[in-house]
Amino acid sequence: MDDEALAGNAMTDSEHEHLSYEEARDELIEIVRRLESGGAPLEESLALWERGERLAEICQQWLDGARARVAAARGDRPKSQSGAQLHLNSGDSAPPA
Repeated sequence: MDDEALAGNAMTDSEHEHLSYEEARDELIEIVRRLESGGAPLEESLALWERGERLAEICQQWLDGARARVAAARGDRPKSQSGAQLHLNSGDSAPPA
């Protein structure tokens, strides 16, 4: 993914919700790599940072949902730092809201 496409990849929140954990994580890794390399103009760096923050939130939602599923399978009450509730079935493709 080139730098302009990465920085200009402004998706709406509803479009973000369709990213898998792996897709969000991989894009976040690429953004971190780009930011750490330096050399990007300030506006591009800010756009990358904002995108990275949103991707980190998506990853956390997936992890919270996985934690809740494991807790439910063990018979525990779901525990989540962000308050995500257990809404995932094994076939769901979206993180908890």
